[in-house]
Amino acid sequence: MKFLDQAKIFIKSGDGGDGVVAFRREKYVEFGGPDGGDGGRGGDIVFESVENLNTLIDFRYTQHFRAKKGGNGAGSDRTGAGAQPLVIKVPVGTQIFDDERENMLADLDKPGMRIVLCKGGDGGFGNARFKTSTNRAPRRADKGWPGEERWVWLRLKLIADAGLVGLPNAGKSTFLKAVSGANPKIADYPFTTLHPQLGVVRLSMTEEFVLADIPGLIEGAHEGTGLGDRFLGHVERCAVLLHLIDGAAGGVVDAWRTIRHELEAYGGGLSEKPEIIVLNKTDAMTPRELSSRKAALAKASGAKVMAICAVTGEGVKEVLRALQNVINESRKS
Repeated sequence: MKFLDQAKIFIKSGDGGDGVVAFRREKYVEFGGPDGGDGGRGGDIVFESVENLNTLIDFRYTQHFRAKKGGNGAGSDRTGAGAQPLVIKVPVGTQIFDDERENMLADLDKPGMRIVLCKGGDGGFGNARFKTSTNRAPRRADKGWPGEERWVWLRLKLIADAGLVGLPNAGKSTFLKAVSGANPKIADYPFTTLHPQLGVVRLSMTEEFVLADIPGLIEGAHEGTGLGDRFLGHVERCAVLLHLIDGAAGGVVDAWRTIRHELEAYGGGLSEKPEIIVLNKTDAMTPRELSSRKAALAKASGAKVMAICAVTGEGVKEVLRALQNVINESRKS
């Protein structure tokens, strides 16, 4: 299934049903009078978050959603049938913005959340509503009120407990595949990952968390360089960031500073999130190189630096435990 994390759609709630002009005609009743019923209410547009979706790809092919009109009234004071709401199902983590993308209308970040975005129009009055002491036989009936319509933007921000960030070829996809059941594409060229990937990491029978891998960032990503920084939205909800750095490539301090700069430029509170710094590819470094690069990175960042080899599994369990500890703390608060 292809991944799509934003889409623009048109929504329109149903118009109200029309009221009718009708008069009571019954044997032995000399003065029947008006009995035209009201129109029914139009259908609402409802968005609902569901757990079994993880992409907005369906909205690439269906972009217009219109709820049904309410039923017209009838004689004998019969009200028209109200139309059923049109329920649009979206993945958990979907945000809904107005046409200008400036105002967020809804944030469906939990399963089963529902929001009525466009209310159906009210039904028009039938002529029975207009009967008065001086107007015994009104011939007036109202049309139903029109429904609401608008264009909206849907943006998906995946729900994950931890997020992987780093330069291209830092080994993020390899790490995700090693610790979870995910099967991301892995190759020896940059930007192998073109869209976010999710994996479930299970440390024990009672401990697990969701890990998100996003495409690699490069210098100037916040200005659109490379794949840009749009995918950083998928780690905004994470409790902790795992900053993976290619230790074998050298220049580890510059690599760390590049990603930190992009996180600060993006905003969204990413630069304030807890960060676990990990040097990857220890199998391609000598012990002396590993020691010096860890020391340089620790001095620059002011934080503890861990080292792993995602391919062999060396040090991976310690990193996962550190992630789980941070996540457990965030879940308590």
